[in-house]
Parts: sequence; C-alpha cells; structure tokens
Amino acid sequence: MGELRLMKGNEAIAEAAIRAGMDAYFGYPITPQSEVLEYLTLERPEERTGMVVLQAESEIAAINMVYGAAGTGKKVMTSSSSPGISLKMEGISYIAGAELPCLIVNVVRGGPGLGTIQPSQADYFQATKGGGHGDYRLFVLAPASVQEMADFVGLGMEMAFKYRNPVMILSDGLIGQMMEKVELPEQKERTTTFDQSWVITGKTKKRERNIITSLNLDSELQYEHNLKLQEKYKRMKEDVMFETFDCDDAEFLLVAYGSSSRICQKAVSVARSRGKKLGLLRLVTLFPFPEEIIINLSKQVKGILAVELSAGQMVEDVKLAVNGRIPVYHFGTPGGKIHSPDDVLNAIEEKLMGGY
Repeated sequence: MGELRLMKGNEAIAEAAIRAGMDAYFGYPITPQSEVLEYLTLERPEERTGMVVLQAESEIAAINMVYGAAGTGKKVMTSSSSPGISLKMEGISYIAGAELPCLIVNVVRGGPGLGTIQPSQADYFQATKGGGHGDYRLFVLAPASVQEMADFVGLGMEMAFKYRNPVMILSDGLIGQMMEKVELPEQKERTTTFDQSWVITGKTKKRERNIITSLNLDSELQYEHNLKLQEKYKRMKEDVMFETFDCDDAEFLLVAYGSSSRICQKAVSVARSRGKKLGLLRLVTLFPFPEEIIINLSKQVKGILAVELSAGQMVEDVKLAVNGRIPVYHFGTPGGKIHSPDDVLNAIEEKLMGGY
C-alpha cells in the first residue's frame, strides 16, 4: 500500500510527478493551478530524485523548454490554466507534429478571456479538437478526484510514450483546489525503459543522426506525415476509458466527465431513491472519445442529458455518436458557476422525463 495523505488535487499531481520519476517540469504560475509549481519548488525534487523544476519567464518559454527536453527522450511535463494553455498552443502543435511525448496539465478556469478563477469545463474543444493549428490530437484524460489527479500522472506518461504524443490531463479548479485522501505511489527511479531509437542523444557514430522537427516544406512528404498521424490517432481507441453507474436497467442517461460527473453521481442516487431509472456514463478519456459505449447505450435508453460546466461542448460529440437515434440535450453552467445535483435533477425532469 502506498502512502496516504490529505492533499489538494494540484499538490497530488506535483507529488505524483516526483514519484513517477519525472525528469523535468517547466511552468509558469496562474490561478487555479499555481500550487503545482509552488509544491514542486518547496519539495526540491532535484535533491530527492534529480528532477529539474524551472519557472520559465512565460508560458511560451515553458512549452518550448518541454519541446527541447522531450526531444532528448526525457519524461517532462508542464501545467497551466486556460489562458496559459492558450499561450502554449503553438508549441503544443509543434510537439504533436514532431511526435514527442510529454504531459500537459490544464486546471481549467472560467472564460473566455481572463474570465474568472472559478472552475469550468469550457476548454473541452481546445483539448479534444487539437486547440492549436493543424490536424492533430492530444490524448486527453479527465480526472474526477484528487486520487485520479495523482494516478493519471503515471498513466499519462505511459500513454505519451506509447503513442509518442502529448497527453493532457484536463482538470478544473474544483478538482485542483479540493482536498481529499489520496494514496500516493511508491517512488520510482528516473530510468529510461522505452525505445530510445528516435531521441537526440548526441551520439551518432553507430547510426544516422536523428532529426526532430515539425517543419516539412515538401507538401507530399507533409501529406504522408499527416496520414501517419491520423492512423496513430485511430490506434488510440485501444485505450479508450470510461465508467458506468447504474446503466444496466437505465431508461435515461447522463453523460459527464470530471467534476460534473461527481455531481451527476449524486443526482443518479437521488433519482434512483425516487424510483426513476437514471444512469451515468462518466468519460475518463475525452480523446479517444468512447463513442462505442454511447452507441450501445443509445439503443437502450430513451434520452441523454450531457452535463458540463460550459455552454455546451462535449454534447456535440455525444450527438455525433448517437446520430439522431434518440434525443440528446445539454445542461450546463458556463462562466465558472457550479451546478448542484438538484439543478441536474430539475434539468432531467424538464428536458428528458417530461414527455414520459
């Protein structure tokens, strides 16, 4: 059994990064994720494991440091919140184009613009549709607890190196700032246990030199590279992840992720106590999107309510999966306002169950 602690979600991510044998972290402070950098600075992981922690002069500098470190095959991560992630997007697109593994944490705040420091899920499009320029994708994990904030660090790095692709942990200010009991993993060594054939090592006497870049001025070669990337994104479906709650006999379905899924779990419990057969599909990976389970459940239930802390983003992917078989509605609270289980139940009555 690992060590038990009471921690904030942001602190759990930071401690898990140290224990996962991360080589480096480059970041810049922004609320509500600043505790990640603060914790790493206070814990001095360079003395514990040799992990490098550096506050860059800006978000743009930080993501380019990630690019450089990832090119040498190091386990490297960064974190920020909404506007900061937007500043990193050019570099993230470069990293995806160069096929480099890294971990990116977004503790989402309300927007658009500088917005508010309150929790939001309005960065779903940015995370799952690429966010920057070009046809690329991130592998996106959505934690719903402080425990998963810690667990997804190791899982995220595993997926990053499996697919040689940036992985994003898409959290929000609620999960990042709340305190819960968390079981931390045992300390791992900073070791290189993956294929190193593609990395820049400076040693080229026994092989051709490796060139890592996202620039290709030959349109035919860039076309072939894009086809290769799209095949990789399709393979990511091997690692689609989700949870179901009370779905076996459900007549109506909630679909949610992250903090909204916690609120929806309570709503399902209350609805069941009132004799209403409500179920919940909780998304763990946002990309790859678990469309197959939604297709299967849409053959069973009468309607779906997509619940999110936004004006309506994830609901579009739910509708695409359902493809018009049954009604799909959205309920959300944008701008940093958090809905309650009662709000969800009222929306269910109004949008889903009113006609039955």
